[in-house]
Amino acid sequence: MVLGFVALILGANWLVNGATSIGIRAKLSPLIIGLTIVAFGTSLPEMIVNIFSCAKGSPGLAIGNIIGSNTMNILLILGVSAIIWPIDVSRISIRRDIPVGFFATLVIALMANDFFMSKDPIVDVNWMEGIVLLLLGFAYLALTVLKKTPEDATEEAQEAMPWGKTILSLLVGIVGLYLGGELVSRNAQILARNWGMSESTIGLTVVATATSLPELITSIVAATKKNSGIAIGNVLGSNIMNIFIVLGVSALITPLPFDPLMNKQLMILFAANILMLLFVFTGKGRKISRWEGTLLTLGYVGFMWFSLAMQ
Repeated sequence: MVLGFVALILGANWLVNGATSIGIRAKLSPLIIGLTIVAFGTSLPEMIVNIFSCAKGSPGLAIGNIIGSNTMNILLILGVSAIIWPIDVSRISIRRDIPVGFFATLVIALMANDFFMSKDPIVDVNWMEGIVLLLLGFAYLALTVLKKTPEDATEEAQEAMPWGKTILSLLVGIVGLYLGGELVSRNAQILARNWGMSESTIGLTVVATATSLPELITSIVAATKKNSGIAIGNVLGSNIMNIFIVLGVSALITPLPFDPLMNKQLMILFAANILMLLFVFTGKGRKISRWEGTLLTLGYVGFMWFSLAMQ
């Protein structure tokens, strides 16, 4: 399983590098590349694990993986990043990305609890709801790409890799993602059986923590370089992609069951979103300070303890 996570992270990195090189050759701006290719790339481990799990008859991992990953993104990744360097939050994130992230969490909570199309007591997110999620995801991407921001003019131009290295990066990335997805999905089922834990709990804790490593590494590196915009943009973009795109694709493969006990974790995710917004507007300026980052990090420790204690 550890080897699978390593293959997923390295594969996603290689694939993003290759795709970014193609984006540069297509004359896409660095901002658009970051908001589309890189944001999707950091969500690839969640995507691949969910696809393999759904295809192999273990869809219980899917929703738990996303709830756990999104909670980790806000509480742990933003928290650690803010401890390293206080995070300045841009106006566009406050006006667009934070509200969309909150809306995405609300949508999946309503879908999982049968407020929309699915009325099956066991199956809670069906293929029709998956299409709705994907449409919302594409609408967000279109809004992101079309909305010009002042930051777009200040970004430095990037250079594309040679074609040979670009193609090699894409191929190695695809192979790494395939092998990683196979290893993680297979061994997550074995762990769930051997430890007497539900697939949802395994997805919520072990799998979610590991698949969020790309976001964690990206944000920590950005924070050490005092580039707080990338840190929070990476987290917000990944959370939105996880719900709209990753769960949307997963629901198209097979209907996704939802354990009602996980509503408590969903409430924690809502609370994490609200806490993040409160921290942005408290104190001096629109930023998350070091002490607020410490509180977020401690909140993630509490979330993990609560999730395991419920099992």
